[in-house]
Amino acid sequence: MGAEPRAVSAVAVADLARTLDSLTTSVLLVDAKHCVLHLNVAAESLLGTSRYQALGRPLNELLRGADLLLSMIDRVVETQRPFSRRELTLRPAGGEAELVVDCTLSALDDSSHFGAVLLEISDATQHKRISRENALLAQVGGSRLMIRQLAHEIKNPLGGLRGAAQLLERQLSDATMREYTSVIINEADRLKTLVDTLLGPGHAPRKQLINIHEMLQHVWQLLKLEAPSSIDVARDYDPSLPPLRLDRDQIIQVLLNLGRNALQALVPASGNGNGHAQDTPDRVTERRIILRSRALTNVYIGTRRYRLVASVQFEDNGPGVPDHLRETLFYPLVTGRAEGTGLGLAVAQDLANRHEGLIEFESRPGRTVFTVLLPFDVSDANETA
Repeated sequence: MGAEPRAVSAVAVADLARTLDSLTTSVLLVDAKHCVLHLNVAAESLLGTSRYQALGRPLNELLRGADLLLSMIDRVVETQRPFSRRELTLRPAGGEAELVVDCTLSALDDSSHFGAVLLEISDATQHKRISRENALLAQVGGSRLMIRQLAHEIKNPLGGLRGAAQLLERQLSDATMREYTSVIINEADRLKTLVDTLLGPGHAPRKQLINIHEMLQHVWQLLKLEAPSSIDVARDYDPSLPPLRLDRDQIIQVLLNLGRNALQALVPASGNGNGHAQDTPDRVTERRIILRSRALTNVYIGTRRYRLVASVQFEDNGPGVPDHLRETLFYPLVTGRAEGTGLGLAVAQDLANRHEGLIEFESRPGRTVFTVLLPFDVSDANETA
C-alpha cells in the first residue's frame, strides 16, 4: 500500500489553477478522497457545471456511473504512476446525455501537491458517434443487398406454389379438401406480403414539403388508439421546426414502426418490443411513451455534416434493449419477441436512409430512446474525413 496522502496546499492549488485555466483541454484536479480541488473553464463546459458548484464535492456527485474513474484515481494515488483509459462512458449529474471520453490521470508528486491527481479529459463522444453511425449505414447497405437477393429467391417459387394450389382447388369437389388448398393459398399470400415488406418500396421517395408534426400527430393518434389505458402517450414538440422535404407515406411508416416498437416494450407479453428485453413492465409505476421533436444544428450523419437536422424521438420507460441485440438490432429478422417478425426496425432504418437520414438509439433499463435524424436540406451537407 502507498503512503497516506497528505492534504493538498490551498496555495499550491491556486497557483496550479491559474495554469490550468489557460488550457483548452478539460482538466480537473482531485484529491485522494475524490473531491474536486479545481476544474478549468473547458471542464466546466464539458461537464455542464461551474467550478463554484463543483469545488469540494466528491466526483461521483458530479458524474453518475463514475465508479471505474474513481478506482483509476485510487490506482494512480497508490502507484504514483500515470494511467490512461479510452472511451470511458460518463453521465453528468445534471443531464441525461452520456459522454464518451478519453482520460489520462497523473499524480502530482511534488511535496505541495502530494496526494492530488490531475485528470485530463478529451471528449470522444463525436468520434464514437461517427464510427457507430458509419457502422449503421454499412449495415443498411449490406442488409439491403442480402434481403433483395433472398426475397427474389423466395418470391419465384411462392408464385408457382400458389398457382398449383389454385389449380388443385378447382379439381376438388370435396369442400373439406378445398379448405387445405385455401390454407396453402393464404399462407403463400402471407409470405408474399412478408417478402414485399423486405424488398421495401420499389420507387424513390416522392418528396414534398411537409410539416413533420402533421405526421407525428397522425402517429400519436394511432398509438393512443392501440395503447392500453395504463400507458400514457405524451407529446413534446418544438413548434418552430420548418417543413421538410419528405415522402409522407414512407416517413409515417418509419414513425409508426418506432412508436409501435416503444408500445410493445411496455405491453406485458411473452417478449417485448422489437429488440427490447423480456421483462415485466409492471415494475415501472407509470408506463409512458414520449414523442419528441427538436431542431439540431451542425449534426453529423456518418461522415457528412448537416447545417440543420430534425430530430424525432420515441422514448419509453421500459426494460431497455438487451446487450446481445444491440449490435444487430437493425438487421432484418432480429427480434426480442417470440411473435415478432424482426422487420420493423430494419424497414424503418432503410426508409430513413432513403431520405439521407439515420435512426440511432440509446438504452438502459427505464429509459430507451430511438432517434430519427432527418436533414432539412441535403445540399447543405459537407463531406468530412
